[in-house]
This record gives sequence, C-alpha cells and structure tokens, in this order.
Amino acid sequence: MAKHLHYNAADHIAPNTAGDPYRRASFSTANKLRRFIWNFCWLFFYRTSPRPLHSWRSFLLRSFGAKMGPNCHFYPGSKIWAPWNLTCADQVTAGDAAEIYNPAPMQFGSHAIVSQGAYICGATHDFDDPAFPLLAYSMTIGPYAWICARASVCPGVHVGEYAVLGLGSVATRDLEPWGVYAGVPAVKVKTREFPSQH
Repeated sequence: MAKHLHYNAADHIAPNTAGDPYRRASFSTANKLRRFIWNFCWLFFYRTSPRPLHSWRSFLLRSFGAKMGPNCHFYPGSKIWAPWNLTCADQVTAGDAAEIYNPAPMQFGSHAIVSQGAYICGATHDFDDPAFPLLAYSMTIGPYAWICARASVCPGVHVGEYAVLGLGSVATRDLEPWGVYAGVPAVKVKTREFPSQH
C-alpha cells in the first residue's frame, strides 16, 4: 500500500511565522490548544487511573474524538498524541509506555496489539526542504497484528492483518499480512501459522 500523505505543514503554516524556518510552527494555535487540554487530561485523569479501568480510559479518549470499539485495553502508561485521529475496532490493546504519535488519522483493526514501549510514528520532516516542514501520514494497523515490545513503525508504514513486528524491530516498509518480521530494518523471517483446529 502506498504512503498516503495527509498533512504537510508547508501547506498550512505561513513561512513568515518565524525567522528561522526550523522554528516555524507545525500546527495551528487551535491544534496546539486542543493538545494542551488533552495532555492535561492525560496527566491527571488517564495516567493516574487504576490499571483495570480500561473503559474509563476509552471514555476519555472518546471524549476527545477517538472512535473506540468495545473492550479496548489501553493501559494507563500508554500515550496517544491526538485522540481525534484515532480509530479502533474492538479489543485493541496498547500497553504501558506504548506511544501512538498520530498527527494524521491512524486506524487499528480488531484485536490489534501495541505492546509495552512500542512506538507508532505517524510523522516525519521533509529534510530535502530548507524549511524542514512536518509531514504526517495516515496509517493502518491491521486486525490481529502485533507490534511487540519496544518495536517501532515508521511514518506511512501499513501493517497487514495478523502481521507480527518482533521485539525491538523497526518497520520501514509495509508489513505483509501474516508475515513475521524482525531486525533493524525489519525483514520477513517467516509466515505466521495457526495450528489446525480439530
């Protein structure tokens, strides 16, 4: 699946907002205010909530625009950059210290898992442009996919259904459905197979 550029800061933020282009804002003031309010809520109500209260954290995410299916398990140490860009089917899990950096829409299929310390990165910068604008990509993590602990998914990478990204691995290209990937950069090492049901 081709990368889908959803947001280019150069198209939204005037270049004269800062003398040094590296100091130019990447998002509007309204966006920054919205994130400030969400971060306040995350700090005092989400992060401090008891571990079993998954429904409470789903409620908080929904309150900021997330679309959350039933029985999602987002642990209190997980962090979501923009809930309004988050869509989850049922039973999606994000472990403690998992981080979802989603300046653009990000969708998680049924039973997708983001384990402890994993990082889903939805944006980068155009380093070939002297103004270094932020580029944000829409992304999909397929049903039953598993992003293992401390693994990272690079901007614009799509993860197919049932795909596995191994411990500490870095996905720089799309992961095929049912593929098991490991390494930096991640390469396919096998195909995921379930034992026959008798």
